Amino acid sequence: MAAAPHHHSVVLGSPWPGVHGTWIDSARHFGRHWHASFGLGVVEQGAQRSASGQGDVEAFAGDLITTNPGEVHDGRPLGADSRRWRMVYLEPQVVASVVEAPADLALTRPVLRDPRLGQAMRRLLDRLARWNAGATTGADALACDEALAHACGLLLQGHANVVRRDAPVGLAAQRMLAVRDRLADDPLDVPSLDRLAALAGLSKFQLLRQFQKVFGLTPFAWLLQQRAERARGLIRLGAGLAEAAAASGFADQSHMTRTFARHFGYTPGAWQQAAGR
Repeated sequence: MAAAPHHHSVVLGSPWPGVHGTWIDSARHFGRHWHASFGLGVVEQGAQRSASGQGDVEAFAGDLITTNPGEVHDGRPLGADSRRWRMVYLEPQVVASVVEAPADLALTRPVLRDPRLGQAMRRLLDRLARWNAGATTGADALACDEALAHACGLLLQGHANVVRRDAPVGLAAQRMLAVRDRLADDPLDVPSLDRLAALAGLSKFQLLRQFQKVFGLTPFAWLLQQRAERARGLIRLGAGLAEAAAASGFADQSHMTRTFARHFGYTPGAWQQAAGR
């Protein structure tokens, strides 16, 4: 049996709800997934190739990498067995409040080369590392706040656009939005593929193709990701791991753990510890 790929991850809590960081050194190939938050990070060593909302991209040591909420992406090493990167994840309302920006924002590119932003990001990541090492005084919180505001300001100044919500949506997209909303309605009442196809007025095969075209995942894969995000939110609010797993629709806690590891790169226990800081 082949050995499991090298993987080491650390989840970093923060002084603010809706913000956390990760430090990952990994040879894993991450499958297609999405996050409910903005992601901004720095590749520190090695390189990776990943899917994004703009097609496949490559990022090398020193590059900045980004994801938008709901943007389907993956990741695999490029040119070596492993790579190392640090990320900060920010829920949309946090970004909007920090810089008084419109809520409907999208980062423009999945790979950035911006020395000023890179320096600001490293400062923010270093501050989060200090916070998680026990530097949690009022002065430390102020330093973290300043680093977050500076990084968000530079990011949105040169690398974000306002998303138009009033643009017309085609009938096919409207149908898929209705299917997605039905999947998200109740994690304990999962509709059959027959019911989803009837809701969309399509055959089951047509539904699978159109849903994947719009959202980048099949309905089942999207549902698993939704469950993982729901469980993450419940754990952050203080729910126990078994409770969060059951309330999010997982068969058991081990199923939730496997999904977390596959999608986020860390375990629910690591997230619980970071969220409690």
